[in-house]
Amino acid sequence: MTDERAVIVGAGLAGAWTAARLREQGFEGRVTLLGAEPHPPYDRPPLSKEVLLGTGDAADTALDIDFAALGIDLLPGRAATGLRPAARLLDTDTGPLPYDHLVLATGAEPVTLPGTAGQPNVSVLRTLDDARRLKRVLDARRSVVAVGAGWIGAETATAARAAGCRVTVVEAAHQPLPGALPAAFAEPMRRWYAEAGAELRTGHAVTAVRDGEVELADGTVIGADAVLVGIGSRPATGWLAGSGIGLAPDGSVRADERLRTDAPGVYAVGDCASYPSARYGRRLLVHHWDNALTGPATVAAGILGRVEVHDPVPYFWSEQFGRRVQFAGRHAEGDLPVRRGDPAAGDAAWSVCWLRADGTPTALLTVDKPRDLMQGRRLLQRAVPLDPALVADPSVPLKATAR
Repeated sequence: MTDERAVIVGAGLAGAWTAARLREQGFEGRVTLLGAEPHPPYDRPPLSKEVLLGTGDAADTALDIDFAALGIDLLPGRAATGLRPAARLLDTDTGPLPYDHLVLATGAEPVTLPGTAGQPNVSVLRTLDDARRLKRVLDARRSVVAVGAGWIGAETATAARAAGCRVTVVEAAHQPLPGALPAAFAEPMRRWYAEAGAELRTGHAVTAVRDGEVELADGTVIGADAVLVGIGSRPATGWLAGSGIGLAPDGSVRADERLRTDAPGVYAVGDCASYPSARYGRRLLVHHWDNALTGPATVAAGILGRVEVHDPVPYFWSEQFGRRVQFAGRHAEGDLPVRRGDPAAGDAAWSVCWLRADGTPTALLTVDKPRDLMQGRRLLQRAVPLDPALVADPSVPLKATAR
């Protein structure tokens, strides 16, 4: 053992796996993992999927990490309140912690609607406690209004309809999944709501939420026993104010390609950190499970003095209305979208692949097409140019479209 101290702030997926990767890669110093929640580290994707649907419970969300066996000091219910990089001290609500290496893994916090703080019928879905509260509403078959037709709104609507609740989803944009998908490829998902018996209202902003009702900008009032706000999230970095740690305009910790911050010995990983992507030519802030899972190995390598670059192909999946939607990569303006199947023609399973002018794939959307997703992720990782004509033929395996 050595006298080195590695402190990890945030006991979510990124923080927990950073602690485990440090041990796996040979770090022999003290490892301390602290998180503001009172629960041991757990996985978040099942909260809006298995937990709400009732196909899994809280025990199924626990991470498969034996912290005691790895010699990791786990401190649940302890929140970071500030940072003094020059003194290498982390301030917490129970006193300061000295460190030699510090990892910022505080994740993201949900954006809320103004004026809804403290309203008992309004909730977000970010934590295990959030999911438990919402599950009780669904079990009682109460009426639910989901504000936001993004991934969380769609998955909540899926679970609520499965439980027999009356569901209305309200979205200020004119399409479901705004910001995630171009309108042409999100529009076919609109009918999924109707088929499931959920009402989707796009192009309607919420102006007020009161006890038992939601008011829209056009004056419409919708009854609601419960309101779920799913309008996005932002990096949980407010506690770093005054620390000198560099933040990007979106509020994320500005990490480099090795996930180092501009303070000596301080790293950032997961939902709270952005990083420069050589693959996509821009800085990325990725609020997805896969990014939180892959980043810890890069951080652990850096702490142990090895060079490893973090530049994965972003990946995300969603289960909504009996369909599995998966997305990999990042497309840019000017990339050519090539359809593989057409939902407007009745295809239940379909995909879209985005290509640069030279045929290099940049992103892939699939709906119930696991083979396209599996083969496409490999092609995205290798940046192999593809033949657009072959890509457009859904009978041709994606792996066979390489030039």
